[in-house]
Amino acid sequence: MTPPPAASRSTPRKRARKAKPGSDSAKVDAAACLHMYRQMMRIRVFEERANELYLTAKVPGLTHMYAGEEAVAVGVCSALRQDDTITSTHRGHGHCIAKGARLDLMFAELLGKAAGYNRGKGGSMHIADQENGNLGANAIVGGSAGIATGAALSARMRGSTQVSVCFFGEGALGQGLLYEVMNMAQLWKLPVVYVCENNLYNEYTHFEETTAGAILARPRAFGIHTAEVDGQDVTLVNAAASELVERARAGDGPGFLLAHTYRYYGHHVGDIKRDYYRSEDEESRWKRERDPLTIFATWLQERGLASAEELERLEAEVREEADVAVAYGLEAPYPDDGEVSMHVFA
Repeated sequence: MTPPPAASRSTPRKRARKAKPGSDSAKVDAAACLHMYRQMMRIRVFEERANELYLTAKVPGLTHMYAGEEAVAVGVCSALRQDDTITSTHRGHGHCIAKGARLDLMFAELLGKAAGYNRGKGGSMHIADQENGNLGANAIVGGSAGIATGAALSARMRGSTQVSVCFFGEGALGQGLLYEVMNMAQLWKLPVVYVCENNLYNEYTHFEETTAGAILARPRAFGIHTAEVDGQDVTLVNAAASELVERARAGDGPGFLLAHTYRYYGHHVGDIKRDYYRSEDEESRWKRERDPLTIFATWLQERGLASAEELERLEAEVREEADVAVAYGLEAPYPDDGEVSMHVFA
């Protein structure tokens, strides 16, 4: 295998650094911060509505809720351009929304309707929205790492300044594919950022029972630039992600972001009684003390960027948007039977 053409590995250009919300010296962009809060609220409300649809048997199969991890998806995707690409996971609704997806088309997809992003054929674990750079969710743990790295290789060989982001959970640290592509990305200085969302549990097992050594020792073994953040604070996530994305876009190679976070629901929608692997007290403490929306709302109010009343109005707007979106998805028609062979290739 040969590396990309030499012309595509040019000397990085010096770039002016943009102000980042997580920086004390940054001039905070109030509009950008409120947009991030709205996106986080859209994810939270979408997941609440999606959970209701599954529990009332309106949606087939299972889904994996992202609630509790909103700051990671929004903090990272807010550092990206629309034409930058991402790959997602089986717990991928948050990534899709954070990258620009419409709630009505997402609900239509979950409900198997023709108006959905993938004409109702992808469902919860396979949503893709290429208009906004989302190359797709993936039901295979760590399965999208090769796709994200391939997208970064494509950008390099086309002379594009696009950056690719690969989201994955800490459970993917046991997949060999991840190490193969990180090795290649570092060798060829590809513009890709690997984002590990450590929500503590590989399905029903604490990650410390499955992961030997330090997580960041793994990318560092390849010489990849790393960062570690509190994944419940969107300002810190966005600041770290912005730096890694800037480096990748400038030609300085891949980055690895470790974000510590927590999922509020079970592994999937049917995982309701969870005290055999994590306590109710643990769950309540994370929700009470480490909720990403509460943390960011407090941050915004302390800096005079939004009042409690403004945030309440914003939440009401998002809930109304979600109600309309659910109704749209429920009323939309199913695909015609003749579509069963559409997009299927021999």
